[in-house]
Amino acid sequence: MPSFPIAAIILIMAQIGRFYPLRNLYRRHKATLDALAILKYIGPGFLVTVGFIDPGNWVADVAAGSRYGYELLWVITLSTLMLIVLQHNAAHLGIATGLCLSEASSIYAGKTVSRLFLASAVLASISTALAEVLGAAIGLNMLFGLHIMVGAALSSLFAIYMLFSNGYRNIERWIIGLVSLVGVSFLFQLGLVNIGWTDALKATFVPLIPHGSVPVVLGALGAVVMPHNLFLHSEIIQSRQWNTKGESAIKKQLRFEFTDTLFAMILGWAINCAIIMMAASVFFSRSIYVAQLTQAREIMRPLLGNASAFVFGAALLLSGVSSSVTAGMAGGSIFAGLFKEPYNHRDPHTRAGILITIVGAVFVILFIRDAFTGILWSQIALGLQLPFTIVMLVILTSSRRIMGRFSNRPATTALLWAIAAAITVINIVLIV
Repeated sequence: MPSFPIAAIILIMAQIGRFYPLRNLYRRHKATLDALAILKYIGPGFLVTVGFIDPGNWVADVAAGSRYGYELLWVITLSTLMLIVLQHNAAHLGIATGLCLSEASSIYAGKTVSRLFLASAVLASISTALAEVLGAAIGLNMLFGLHIMVGAALSSLFAIYMLFSNGYRNIERWIIGLVSLVGVSFLFQLGLVNIGWTDALKATFVPLIPHGSVPVVLGALGAVVMPHNLFLHSEIIQSRQWNTKGESAIKKQLRFEFTDTLFAMILGWAINCAIIMMAASVFFSRSIYVAQLTQAREIMRPLLGNASAFVFGAALLLSGVSSSVTAGMAGGSIFAGLFKEPYNHRDPHTRAGILITIVGAVFVILFIRDAFTGILWSQIALGLQLPFTIVMLVILTSSRRIMGRFSNRPATTALLWAIAAAITVINIVLIV
């Protein structure tokens, strides 16, 4: 009879359970099961990591490596530590309140203040998208010789299509795949060059400011923490509505989210370090200072071969495309927040925010003659807006009225204000 094997299996399992209860099996492997459970929450941190390895960071990293070798690797370590604290705090807001940063500011900051703040954030998201779309366009130009405007149009259309036709989960999968490919690309690049691993490891953790390097140090630090990522992280997390599932669920999610953020930020740190080490080994060792991404590829071709130059361009394209998607998502979240609404790719307010961000960036690109200058000015615009976003975030997450018992502890608040002050000073000096 067909049911006989099934009945036999059930009887055998029951007998095993008598001598070795299943609860003992669970207890024995609880740590492993908990570790596997974390995999369900992996994703939001990767969307944020994309902004950490965008074309603006590529420019800063290639400049740092080609001019100062490994000596500025510590800047990436320091900026990553600051980024982990701020991004976790943004996610903290979403988990504890069920509101993203834009929604919370609309509800709690007052009508005039919140509208001015979010309007500046929309402009910052356009500036972000400008750098990302330009980066993707430069990648297409490197690989296929397409005109920058044609590449910008294609990459922006792809970003809009992805955002209009996919929710969070699908985009998270795409982004994880693209970030992984970028990481593999630089593993390939590092395999082609000779790395002084001892010197690189020392420079990663020992601060040293070479003569004349202050602008590059400030640029590398300022390119890491971006306002749209703080909005984006809180938005993605709040979509899961953990605040409705009880205090224990919130505590558990805070732990899992920190693991996700830590893992994703470490990956971003590794990719940024890889860019600097590659530039140091290829360019600095030959006293070649590089300030243009296209210049880097053309120099690499005769030194490392066509394959290396192709992989460099492909990685830049993947980085630009993926960061264009996340910039558009952040713009949609910010604009929806003006109406006290969460991000919803089918909602007209969200779609309007996506279009304003991506199309606005392409419109500005029409008036830019030099891509490098465009990316530079976009970073300056971000630097102007960033202090307002950080201050708003710290005020919201430190308020017991808003966060309840999950408000920041005094020590956390002090650390956040110190980081906010440091980043604000860095960006002001960089702008000057």
